[in-house]
Amino acid sequence: MAEEQNNQAANGAQANQPQFSLQRIYVKDLSFESPKAPAIFQTQWNPHVNLDLNTRNTELQPGIYEVVLSVNATVTTGENETCFIAEVQQAGIFAINGLEDAALRHTLGAFCPNILFPYAREAIDNLVLRGSFPPLMLSPVNFDALFAQSEQRRANEAAGTA
Repeated sequence: MAEEQNNQAANGAQANQPQFSLQRIYVKDLSFESPKAPAIFQTQWNPHVNLDLNTRNTELQPGIYEVVLSVNATVTTGENETCFIAEVQQAGIFAINGLEDAALRHTLGAFCPNILFPYAREAIDNLVLRGSFPPLMLSPVNFDALFAQSEQRRANEAAGTA
């Protein structure tokens, strides 16, 4: 009897604990374009890289979220001719329960993209190599800092409209 009560208490405590699990990682969209090929291969290689990152999330059902990390790399020459554009939307499905709103926003806006980024980086690098360009090794990204900036911007906008 006492053992059964202890098991029930333990199960109740686990139900209140935050839960996080990765369900699936997949490529949602993938694109590579080299508009100046093959002429671009004859030019001096002096690349300028412009990298755009974006995240979005959707609640698919209660406690199940899709997070999509979009990475867009545009590489130009010194003369502003586009060498290539590589884009990937790396997505994941995450089961998340038991988090307060602020912690859930942080998990969806920073923690999940942190998990997805290595996959997106590999996909971009693979596309670039298949396009016959030198590898594009993207540096690690501090999603916590980006999320903090986003939250600060959101708070400033809310204060400006109030």
